This record gives sequence, C-alpha cells and structure tokens, in this order.
Amino acid sequence: MTLVNPEFSPHPDRDGTGAEEAGLHRVASFTISELTAMRNLLRGDSVIDWHRLYFTDREQVDRFLRVNEYDPANTEDMARLEALREQAVEYLERYLGFRVAEDVAVRVPARDLMLVASQRGKRRTQACVVLKVMHVLAHLAAGELATRLAVSADQIFQIVEDKVLRTVEEMKSAGCQIVEFEWSRKEQDSLITKLLAKRDNIAAHVYDKLRFRMITRTEEEIVFVLRELLQRLVPFNYVIPAESQNDIVDLHAFIEKDHYLRAHLPDLLDLSKVAADKRTPMVNEFSGPSYRVVNFIADLPVRIDKHLGLLPDDPVFADTGVVVFVLTEFQIVDLRTSQANELGENSHERYKERQVMRVRARLMHGMQEEDTGGPVLDLSGRQDGDLGHD
Repeated sequence: MTLVNPEFSPHPDRDGTGAEEAGLHRVASFTISELTAMRNLLRGDSVIDWHRLYFTDREQVDRFLRVNEYDPANTEDMARLEALREQAVEYLERYLGFRVAEDVAVRVPARDLMLVASQRGKRRTQACVVLKVMHVLAHLAAGELATRLAVSADQIFQIVEDKVLRTVEEMKSAGCQIVEFEWSRKEQDSLITKLLAKRDNIAAHVYDKLRFRMITRTEEEIVFVLRELLQRLVPFNYVIPAESQNDIVDLHAFIEKDHYLRAHLPDLLDLSKVAADKRTPMVNEFSGPSYRVVNFIADLPVRIDKHLGLLPDDPVFADTGVVVFVLTEFQIVDLRTSQANELGENSHERYKERQVMRVRARLMHGMQEEDTGGPVLDLSGRQDGDLGHD
C-alpha cells in the first residue's frame, strides 16, 4: 500500500529553501546519543560490542525506554526493569564469576543504569555489562511470550502497521519531508523464491516479511528521517546486526561539515575503535550495479497487553513482561535516487529476473538433462507471471 504526500511536488528540483533552512537549524540539536544510535543503524553493528552508552540526561533515557515500549511513569514497567536487572546480576555472578558492585546490582534504580553506563568511572563498565545481559534477557522473554499467546501473525503485523503509520504521520507533522510512504507484506511466492535463492536462508531468517519504504524529498533529509525513527519507533539496540545496507548516507561527512556536530567526533571515533566493522558490508547480489538505498532490519517491540485487553499484572505476563518483537524491514531513499533505481539494470523487474533465474538454475543443479538427453526445463526464457514486484 502506498501513500503519497500531497503537500510536496514529485519533482526533485522543487524549491525547498525554507525546508532546507529548517533542516540546518535542526542539525544543532543532534545529540551524541542520537549520532551513535544512527551509526549503529547504518552499519548494522551490535550493541553487545559497545563499551559505553551516550546518554547525557534522564530525558534521553526515558525517550529510549519508550521506544523500547517501557513507560517510565508506569510502576509495573519499572518493576520489570528491576526484575531483568536482578536476573542479569544473578547470571553474571553465578555463571560467569563476575562480582557486581552493590550499587550497580541493587542501589541504583535499573532505569538509571543507562546514565551510569554513559559516565566515566569504574561503575560504567559494570553497568554496561549488566545492561547487555538485560538486553538479551528481555529479548528471550519476549520470544517466550510470543509462543504463549493465541495471536496470529496477521494480527501482529496489523498492530505493527498501525504503529508505524501513526509514527510516520507524527514525523510529517514534525517537519520530515517524506513525499511517499508505502508498506507491504511479502507474499508466499516471494518468500519461496527468496528461500530458494540464497544458500543460507531458512524460514526463520526471512527478515522482510513486513516492509516499510519511505521516499524523502532530498538526500540530506534522510538523516533527519532516521533521527526521528530512532526517537519514536526503532530501538537502535534491536537493529539486526549485519543486515544493514547504506549506499547513501555518509554520516562522517555530515558531521564534519557542521561545527556543532564536530564536537561529537572524538566520542564517535572512540566508539569505532571498539565497535569497528567485523563483517563485510551487506550487498544484495541481485540488485543493479548502481542501485542505492538505506536498508535495515529491526526487531520492533510491540506492547501486546493493550491489544489483548489485559492488564500488565495478568499472570500470563508474570515472568516475561508485556512486549513481543516483530522483525521489520525499512527502506529509505531520496526522490532522485528512487527514480534512478527504477532505470535499466537497477529496476525491480531486472532484480526479480536475476533472482528467478538463480532459483531456476539452483533447482536444476546437476539435473540439466534426463537420461534421454532432453532438457528438463527451458531456462532460457520466462513465462508470463514469473516476475513481479514483491
């Protein structure tokens, strides 16, 4: 499904001086926590490799908690954080032999551990270690909860679609220059084709069953869209590692050209020393040679208690919390690049053609001819209906 913003002309050269001036004004308000989160999203890194966090005040922490579907004003939600902290400390001490200081283990509210993990000092390391284990425990608990609920994938997808649509409308109201927005669910034929095309794919590893695509007015606006997504919808800690593709945004150059942002470069360089690239950047082998996109996968948290009409203290949530996760793909591109992506070898039709030919060849591997010498399948052409957009 596609929504076009009628407020904007589809022509990429439309005069947008006012919007650009507003964008430059917004640059000064970027925080180091937002820049490091964006770095993680664009590179597909894992927060388990981080050595610190970058929050400077509780307001930033609370925004992060809300994106993760924890309400700082909700006593049950904060109690859930405390329970996760207790489990994490118990694991670290019992299984790994860590000795966790009493203030990190008990005294400091679990909510404030993120501030401790952002400050200098001995407690920062311990707070980071505890938070990393809490992060994993929350994800495992959400997976367990999903197996207990009598909720279909279709219902969960609908909840996510509604959540993303609301967020996109909020982003537009906040000034994001999104000229087109569309979403889709991968159909059965496309799922089968994708699984057959790649050797390492199994059904559990199809990340783009639910996909959202945004087109911005300008290339520079992509950075601001990413920032709003991280503030409102996408937890940077649950971006799937090694699944990000970024052919458009040069975050370092974006920071370098503004004197407000350059002050954050030392922290970013420090992070890059311990969370450097450990994998080959993801490239879609079926894309055209000059196809460009910002693409990432995130496990979006969904607070399921509200949708089931249950209270957070319902027994079904006793040891799991109220959040489940849904793997969701996001594609972001500017208008000019989007138009170039539909030309020649970059077009979706050519993408699908290359993918289908790979599947045909793989299915026929070692079986090109029968004993009679005749071809089993004609791989030289394509039948009507073979190709199509996902």
